[in-house]
Amino acid sequence: MSEWVKSERQAERERIRRSHARRSASIATASTVVFIVLVVSVVTNAPGWPRVQEKFFSWKHFADAMPDVASGFLLNIKIFLIAEVLILIVGLLVALARSIRTPAFFPIRALATLYTDIFRGVPTILVIYLIGFGLPALRLQGIPSDLVTLGIIALTLSYGAYVAEVFRSGIESIHPSQVAAARSLGLSHGKTMRFVVLPQATRRVVVPLLNDFISLQKDTALVATLGPLEALRQAQIHVTKTFNYTPYLAAALLFILLTIPQARFTDHLAARTRRRRGA
Repeated sequence: MSEWVKSERQAERERIRRSHARRSASIATASTVVFIVLVVSVVTNAPGWPRVQEKFFSWKHFADAMPDVASGFLLNIKIFLIAEVLILIVGLLVALARSIRTPAFFPIRALATLYTDIFRGVPTILVIYLIGFGLPALRLQGIPSDLVTLGIIALTLSYGAYVAEVFRSGIESIHPSQVAAARSLGLSHGKTMRFVVLPQATRRVVVPLLNDFISLQKDTALVATLGPLEALRQAQIHVTKTFNYTPYLAAALLFILLTIPQARFTDHLAARTRRRRGA
C-alpha cells in the first residue's frame, strides 16, 4: 500500500497559509507594542503622574500589604467555592420549577418566576446589605450570625436567579421532539428531564455559566461591606493606616490572576463548541 503524498497544490496552499499566519502575528505584535508604548508615554508624561505613582504604585506599601491581602484572598476563594456549589443547586431547582407546565404546580412556577424577577432586579450589594443586616435583626432561632455565612447566602440568592435563567434557556433549547420521543418510550417527565434534557442542556450552557462564575469571583469582594477580613477589607485597613492606595492595587492583582485564566478557559470552551458545530 503506497503512502499518501501531498500534492504540490496542497503544499503550496499550506505554505501560503503559514506565511499569512506569520505576517498576521508580526503585525499584531508590532501594533500591540506601539500601543503599549503610546499608553505608557501618555500616562508617565501626565502632569499628575508623580502624585499617582506615589499613591497607587508604591512598592513599599505593596510589599507591606500583600501578605494580609493574600491571606484575605483565601477567604474570597472559600466564599466563591461554597457559593458556586449552592448557586448551581438553587439555579437548577428554580429552572426546573419554571419548566413545569402542570396546572397543579402553578404556585411553584409562579414563586420561581417571582424569585428570578426580584433577585435579578435588585443589585447584588443591596442583597448583601439586606441579608447581612436584615436577617440577624429578626433574632429568629436558627438564623446564622456568621458574617461569611450571611454573605454566601446573599450571593447565592442573587446569582441563583441569573443561573436559573441560564439553565432554563438550555432546557428550552432542546427540541420538543426529543422530549416527545422519550415520553413515547415510556419515560416519565422526571426521567425525561434527567436522562434526555438536562445532559444536553448542561453542555450547552457551560460557557454562560463560567462567565457568571467569573463575575461571582469578583463580587465576593462585596462581602467586605459586612466586615469579614477578605482581600478588599484587608486592603481598606492598610489604606486607612497609610493613606496610600497601593493595597487596592494588590487586591486587584490577585483577582486578575484568578479571573484571567478562567476567562481564557471559557474562550477555549466557546471556540471548541463552535468548531464542533462547524461554525
